[in-house]
Amino acid sequence: MENGPSNSEQSLSPEEAAAKAAILAACDRLAEAGITFVAVHFDGSGDEGVSEEIKCYATEDYAYEESEVQDANFSQLQEHFETFVPYGYENDCGGFGDVILNVKTRKITLERNGRCENYTTSTYEV
Repeated sequence: MENGPSNSEQSLSPEEAAAKAAILAACDRLAEAGITFVAVHFDGSGDEGVSEEIKCYATEDYAYEESEVQDANFSQLQEHFETFVPYGYENDCGGFGDVILNVKTRKITLERNGRCENYTTSTYEV
């Protein structure tokens, strides 16, 4: 049996495929700089959304806002990472999460969380 692309690779748009290629092409330079993870955090609420600036980390496991490498400048990858921020994450209560590159495994993952507001409605006769 031939090893073809995974389902996730088959479903990438041309824009996402180009962004993935650009990100993975930077892995050697990132590794040389001692960077183990690169991430863009996104957060949306109240129908507004924001993607934070790209951040580089030097840790065994990715943890948002921990062990950030301050002097690393890979801002040229920002637009490529933002390609993977899910469309509509800012709608309704908004969602949040991270687009993460594991430099060692060369794997890009999307971690997305949604917000939910629980409303209880009561009807009273006056």
